[in-house]
Amino acid sequence: MGRRFALYPFVFFLLVFVVYVGLLLARSTGTVLNVPAPVKVVGVSTPVQVTAANPHGVREFRASLVQGGNRYTVQEQQQAARRWSLFRGEEAPASYSFEVGTGKVKGLQDGKAQLVLEAVSNDLRGRRDQVAFDIEVNTRPPGISVDKAFHTMTLGGSHAVSFTASGYWTESGVRVGPYRFRSHPFPGAGDPNRRICFFGYPWDTKKGEEPVAYVRNPTGAEATEGIDHTLKHVEFRTRKMELDDRFLNRVVNALDPGGTGDMAARFVRINSEMRKANNAKLLDLRNQTDGSVLWTGAFVQQVNSAVEAKFCDIRRYFYQGKQIDEQVHLGFDLASLSKAPVLAANAGKVIFAAPLGIYGNAVVVDHGLGVQSLYAHMSDFAVKVGDSVTQRQVLGKSGSTGLAGGDHLHFSMQVDGVMVNPLEWLDPLWIQNIMAVLRPDTEKGNLLPKHRK
Repeated sequence: MGRRFALYPFVFFLLVFVVYVGLLLARSTGTVLNVPAPVKVVGVSTPVQVTAANPHGVREFRASLVQGGNRYTVQEQQQAARRWSLFRGEEAPASYSFEVGTGKVKGLQDGKAQLVLEAVSNDLRGRRDQVAFDIEVNTRPPGISVDKAFHTMTLGGSHAVSFTASGYWTESGVRVGPYRFRSHPFPGAGDPNRRICFFGYPWDTKKGEEPVAYVRNPTGAEATEGIDHTLKHVEFRTRKMELDDRFLNRVVNALDPGGTGDMAARFVRINSEMRKANNAKLLDLRNQTDGSVLWTGAFVQQVNSAVEAKFCDIRRYFYQGKQIDEQVHLGFDLASLSKAPVLAANAGKVIFAAPLGIYGNAVVVDHGLGVQSLYAHMSDFAVKVGDSVTQRQVLGKSGSTGLAGGDHLHFSMQVDGVMVNPLEWLDPLWIQNIMAVLRPDTEKGNLLPKHRK
């Protein structure tokens, strides 16, 4: 009898231990392995970032390259085991950074391979999870060959260039000073190395900043080639803008509701800080461009409209006799009748239709290959995001929303998010010349892209 009672504590503790182990095993979870910036091609030295998410943490992490039956470990990391800890907070995902490539792994050759990631959960079970990604090892340096053509460009204008990329590259386009314009697959070519790039010669380009076509890869290797061209310099006019209390009260209270303080100071904040934020949004819209030419021929100006403000007018704002701000106007202000129909300058797809700060009610139409048009200060909309529109289709009506002094339409053209002179795009001869960039592939038997009608 005494011995039976003596066993009770042992049995009790045994049961507690079994339950505890059961709870630990039940709480064990798998590890989610992710590569935020997917790696498709590996060169001499390519950076890789991996996240491993497990609420109990990761006890072991290993990254390997597998090629031709050989396995090369490229990263291995361990941390102290915590198998018996039941009551602990959830751990944040672990991050691992390392480099892979022929310069880091002896024996690795150009060709197909796999990047294999493994992780062991830091709990009692120590569950092992593994994912594998197909990659290509390519150590050929990037190269570029620009199609021979002579380009006549204008400061503030735009143009197009075609080229062929080679070797290991992940980014290509045209660079003008601090601006980078991305290239697109040449329509109809069927070869990802054949590229077309519509680019701008921005109004604020400094002397000596020439357009250069480039290809590069994540290792920093880059190949460039100049673009044979001549540049026409233009003088942009300066305009004095007189502000009065009536205008300030209307626009400042509309764009900064509930704001306090000096009305002129609030206007300057809107005209600079809000302008930058709105332009950043317009820049982001370049990521929604179509990979083909959606427009047909020259763009058209609004019917019976007069140009009140030109592209790149330098505006100096005065209030009570003192200059309080200066901004550059990167579009046309077109005046017609009050609430006049706003027409699409060319065929395309609506990618934005909503209020946009200083631009008021705005519509952006994508015409493909990074070319987009902006219609601002509208009173209402006749289209929505996702609509395909034809040339001269009504988008809405003009108005005075946003930072507008009266009813008119602000019209801008953008190339890869950079505002350029719309006047060129309204010129049939200029359109014909710029579209000639597509002709070399036509002569090789490829068809020009079909324009949407």
